[in-house]
Amino acid sequence: MDLAVKAVDKQAIAGAFGRAASRYDTAAKLQQQTGEYLMELSQAENLGIRVLDAGCGTGFFSARWKQQGKQVIALDLASGMLNHAQEQQVADYYLQGDIEHLGLADNSVDICFSNLAVQWCNELPCALQEFHRVTRPGGLILFSTLAQGSLYELEAAWGQVDTYRHINQFLPLQAITDACQLYRHKIISRQYCEYYPQLLPLLNSLKGIGATHLHHGRQHGLMTRKRLNTLAEAYPRDNEDYPLSYQIAFGVIYCDK
Repeated sequence: MDLAVKAVDKQAIAGAFGRAASRYDTAAKLQQQTGEYLMELSQAENLGIRVLDAGCGTGFFSARWKQQGKQVIALDLASGMLNHAQEQQVADYYLQGDIEHLGLADNSVDICFSNLAVQWCNELPCALQEFHRVTRPGGLILFSTLAQGSLYELEAAWGQVDTYRHINQFLPLQAITDACQLYRHKIISRQYCEYYPQLLPLLNSLKGIGATHLHHGRQHGLMTRKRLNTLAEAYPRDNEDYPLSYQIAFGVIYCDK
């Protein structure tokens, strides 16, 4: 199975998330829910002190790890996010870098933590290989990612408006599981759903977390009032609300000695 999705524009990713830094935490309720659950998956493990927060964003979970007495390396592709994290003093070290090409030594961290970041990689196996390389034997890799089926309501609505692809493509759960086969691991799948009283706040929530127009060829046309109304009419409703669903895969990889 081909584990790669359509190539992402990493410069666009860095720019979009960097611009979203100041308002990210108020919009990123999903990220906070998934990150808390991801941290819970580590609690039964007797782990070391050094944590890599790979794709740290504003450093929300860098701060959570630091509160637990960990020594934290905050890494992000977006300089705007990393600057925001550094201003908040959430970590011990700050590193601008690409998850698929980590600028860290082999076996240099005890825990590699990555919450809703690897979906922006070109190849998940490459990212996991890098996580495994930098995590010491006996350490733990924790990651979460969006899986196929995420944002399906929005995708269905756009499908009735025009023929362009407006939704980022995410890997099927089986492909995510296949990417972990080289390692002892477990995969947990959970669905999250958020509800909005109007369509515009739903669309703005995606902008608020920087998750818009990140793949090549994604943006097609301005969002005029007419297009917004057409999209709203086509959008599947739950009573009077606009639902937005996310399929989340949580991965735990054990770096055996």
